[in-house]
Amino acid sequence: LMLAVAVFAVAFIMGRLVATLFRLVRARFYRVMPPRRANVLGFVTIAALLFIVTRDGLFDRVVSGLDESYEAAQALFDNSPPPPSDPRMTGSAASLIDWAAIGAPGRDFITSGPDAAAISALTGRPALDPIRVYVGRANGETPQERAKLALDELKRQGAFDRAVLIVASPTGTGWMDPGAHDPVEYMHGGDIATVAAQYSYLQSPLALILETRTGLEQATALQEAVHGYWKTLPPEARPRLYVHGLSLGAWSSMYATNLFRLLDDPIDGAFWAGPPFPSAFWNYVQRQRAPGSPWVLPRIGDGSLVRYASHTADASEAEASWGPMRIVFLQYSSDPVVFYDPYSLWRAPPWMQDPPAADMTDHFIFVPVVTQFQLALDMALSFGAPSGHGHAYYAQDYIAPWVEVTDPENWSPSDTEKLMAHCDNGFQMGCSNGLK
Repeated sequence: LMLAVAVFAVAFIMGRLVATLFRLVRARFYRVMPPRRANVLGFVTIAALLFIVTRDGLFDRVVSGLDESYEAAQALFDNSPPPPSDPRMTGSAASLIDWAAIGAPGRDFITSGPDAAAISALTGRPALDPIRVYVGRANGETPQERAKLALDELKRQGAFDRAVLIVASPTGTGWMDPGAHDPVEYMHGGDIATVAAQYSYLQSPLALILETRTGLEQATALQEAVHGYWKTLPPEARPRLYVHGLSLGAWSSMYATNLFRLLDDPIDGAFWAGPPFPSAFWNYVQRQRAPGSPWVLPRIGDGSLVRYASHTADASEAEASWGPMRIVFLQYSSDPVVFYDPYSLWRAPPWMQDPPAADMTDHFIFVPVVTQFQLALDMALSFGAPSGHGHAYYAQDYIAPWVEVTDPENWSPSDTEKLMAHCDNGFQMGCSNGLK
């Protein structure tokens, strides 16, 4: 509720400021010209002013100030644990990344998750300690500096000797969903490395509105750095490379995944959860859906490149085989962050033209303007939905898609069932990893 109020307050105040400024400018023009001409010229003047403000970086400085405020608040209430004693870990005395500057979301990511003992206890097979590298926003001045630091730390920890390497994009605050990362580490027996770099301190809805470009720049810099080094390695002696992101992280990860740049040496796959509605790549893929397939869970082509998963579908297709690259979208049919439609102000969204999905009421009908308001409010409140609905993505629903994307060795359906029971802790929770 507080998050919804904050988003509404920011949008409301910005709108009121623009409206007030327009009225003041228009009143000046009223003195020297007819009202109709004054209205038009007032609008053009305000539009030009807004363009200049955003172009010349004034808006960026305001957002930077917000980021610094969030950073200061985070530091004020941050009970930082001591740095890891294991020299192999990020933030340790031997690490290239300063522990204090990583920030709370990064430290949580580094110190949580399963270790080799927890993985072996579940799978009954030998395991390694997974590698987790995280660079905080304060660890570098620019996206490129943070990306280089992340790459150097990956090299230091031997990440390119692992079987799997995941380049992940965090949410707006820098949070990494343990429900997404714990399961895939179990699947691969810990023979896996994950890297991420923070780009903001703002809550995702605020970052979505105010700081989109920063996330896109950071994701692009990190992917280019990691992929650029990865492709210099012999194909038979390098890890399989995947990209991942949740929510705003999915958007930035998709933006950074330039398929044309990857043509000469493509990654092995991508797994994006809760992709926000403005994501250009997601919108393009959605429009390629096979006739008759639902908008909330479409079928794309022959299923060899792109598939969809939800709380009712696991992305497996008995009649289709995967190609060399595997892409999966995880999206709940009741997630307004994914299915919000700006054009619902005057027309029904595409998904409302299909029969209602499993977790959508058939009493929800389209009403111009009203539907737009309902979807906007739902989007602000979507994190409060029960696990597995809205924007509350659940560890169990990540498992089958990760299996499809990464194809873990010697993994069976019974292993999936066992892991799902082990990761049944709800939204924003990972697996039952035990005390570390």
